[in-house]
Amino acid sequence: MKWQINGLFLEKNFHFDTFMQALDFVNKVAAVAEQSDHHPEILMHNYNQVRIQTTTHSEGKISKLDYDLALQIDSLE
Repeated sequence: MKWQINGLFLEKNFHFDTFMQALDFVNKVAAVAEQSDHHPEILMHNYNQVRIQTTTHSEGKISKLDYDLALQIDSLE
């Protein structure tokens, strides 16, 4: 699945085989977000799925920061 625009958010769902794989991915996303000082919404659900939503709150819209973060997140897969 590709990143999609959902209102003010850039969003993507990720599916993993196990709970631990999903949790490991969440931790990797957290590290990337902290390093870039741009923090997405992260929802882990159905034990093995993760939804990431990102927006630039200070601008009230999706910005280059969100697209850059999305590329970094995609490189984790």
